[in-house]
Amino acid sequence: MTGQPGISRVPYAPQRQQAIMRTLRASGRVDAADIARELGVTNETVRKDIIQLERQGLLRRVHGGAVPVGDLSYEPAVPTRMDYLEEKQRIAKAALAHLPPAGSIIIDAGSTTARLAALLPDDRELTVFTNALPIALTLLARPQLTVFPIGGRLRSQTLATVGSWAARMLGDINVDVAFLGTNGISTRRGLTTPDPAEAEVKRLMLHAAQRRVLLADHSKVGRLSVCKHADLADIDLLITDTGLSPTELAALEAAGLAVERT
Repeated sequence: MTGQPGISRVPYAPQRQQAIMRTLRASGRVDAADIARELGVTNETVRKDIIQLERQGLLRRVHGGAVPVGDLSYEPAVPTRMDYLEEKQRIAKAALAHLPPAGSIIIDAGSTTARLAALLPDDRELTVFTNALPIALTLLARPQLTVFPIGGRLRSQTLATVGSWAARMLGDINVDVAFLGTNGISTRRGLTTPDPAEAEVKRLMLHAAQRRVLLADHSKVGRLSVCKHADLADIDLLITDTGLSPTELAALEAAGLAVERT
């Protein structure tokens, strides 16, 4: 990180935020712990500054700091996605109400969908398809579930399978509900994700399901990534958290997307 010589403490938010933006422009990334030490403030203070700057559209929060808002291809590894943990847990709990009483589901790769997998009830016989290796392993301990890992090339960044083998399997199945994830939700460009191979798998999951439920915390709204994988009209329901602003909610609903906040 590029430091700001001579700064021992910056007590006011505008000055702190200017220092954050200078570092971001110089280094292409902000490490929250480093800048907190440099400015003589707490990590929590810097975290709040970064949240404020993200709301202004000036940067994008990632685990441990921030990156430029225009870095559309940035993709944190799933195990490091530690932001909005409480919100993701609430979203996963709300998603349980949309499970079929029996039947089949797809669970997409992602940090919020992984929480749904961990919460699946023990009293239902479900057939579960997933392209996420950690989710498949989590579900092995549930004897009432029939688990089908979707084959293909395993991406190290997300531990998700992609490619022609995954596409072939998804083309041959039909499920009751797909629980999906995304990296970005835009009223103009739909749902987007950094990797084209994962985008293709997500598109095929949509086509394989009778009902499509998107699980995404509010930070995904307004974000845009490289590869489009769905229109908002392709989704039957978005389950998100109460951090979604009234303006964002109104825009999504005006675009025809049903939204459940928890």
